[in-house]
Amino acid sequence: TFTADIGQGEEVEPARVKALSLGIKPENIFIDDLREEFVKDYVFPMFRANAIYEGEYLLGTSIARPLIAKRQVEIAHLTGADGVSHGATGKGNDQVRFEMGYLSKDSTLTVIAPWREWDLNSREKLLAYAEEHGIQIEKKGKKSPYSMDANLLHISYEGGILENPNAEPEDSMWLWTTKPEDAPDTPEYIIIGYKNGDPVSLNGEDLSPATMLATLNKIAGRHGIGRADIVENRFVGMKSRGCYETPGGTIMLKAHRAIESITLDREEAHLKDEMMPRYANLIYNGFWFSPEREMLQAAIDTTQKNVEGSVRLKLYKGNVSVVGRESAKSLFNPEYCTFEEDAVYDQKDAAGFIKLNALRFIIAGKARKNR
Repeated sequence: TFTADIGQGEEVEPARVKALSLGIKPENIFIDDLREEFVKDYVFPMFRANAIYEGEYLLGTSIARPLIAKRQVEIAHLTGADGVSHGATGKGNDQVRFEMGYLSKDSTLTVIAPWREWDLNSREKLLAYAEEHGIQIEKKGKKSPYSMDANLLHISYEGGILENPNAEPEDSMWLWTTKPEDAPDTPEYIIIGYKNGDPVSLNGEDLSPATMLATLNKIAGRHGIGRADIVENRFVGMKSRGCYETPGGTIMLKAHRAIESITLDREEAHLKDEMMPRYANLIYNGFWFSPEREMLQAAIDTTQKNVEGSVRLKLYKGNVSVVGRESAKSLFNPEYCTFEEDAVYDQKDAAGFIKLNALRFIIAGKARKNR
């Protein structure tokens, strides 16, 4: 068995006890702490791209699957196993993400997907099977729990009342964030330091990638930041409603765009924004290990060499506001953009600039008059 600790916020050692109770030999039980690798090599590269799926989803589940799949294949090779398995359903995106990861690393491994292959095609059947065979599973009373997924970047909720897209979830569902109305009445200010496009310090203190994200989660969570209730288009073709809490990620996205706003060239920034939806789709659909994602990543990372400095943010009742940004590599020059009189920019030059850019309109207008 394999359990990945990617910051899901629960004790992972009980997985060892459960595996032993099911007859798994100790040497075949793997519980790996992947938190630093997850944030450094997966979350941070994704945030350099400002990736967001369909305008709202910060890809918290999607980005975790490639790492888990990669490590599963490594363990299969280590133990001499000829197959791997996952617990994703036959309706969702995760089956694609896991199996694309397996196939990209070792296409000779057999993939076992119980939800598709066994008679366990509903959560009710799964819970009944667990109860019948003495397998402990957390649930709320007699009802099936939400389908929940958590890691250092986010926690997600699906199923239950959420299958009605018009039903508001109960307040008790949200586990990571304070209800915005109940958040502190006093705003909190934080400063995030950046280097090569990645956050490296918080309020002047250098932090490791995993510690950075975990700390931002706590700060943002108490201010009610990072909730999302969305209906998304799954790769398999259906629409699905999900609720997400991504507190630290919400801050990181806002801060990263802010530091880029003063360090990226205009056309560089615009081209990067055009690439982002394609990049986000690749992650959502399970193509993390694809050559096209790696190609886009190389281009994105090239833009990040000058993305350094600091961003000051104000956190208040569910909102994140950028209130300051500075960088030694800033392209913002107050001598050029001031509304006061200046000596470096001749405003008369703008007339020719405008006329040249409007030349095609002028030609088209004359042509219409001559028809």
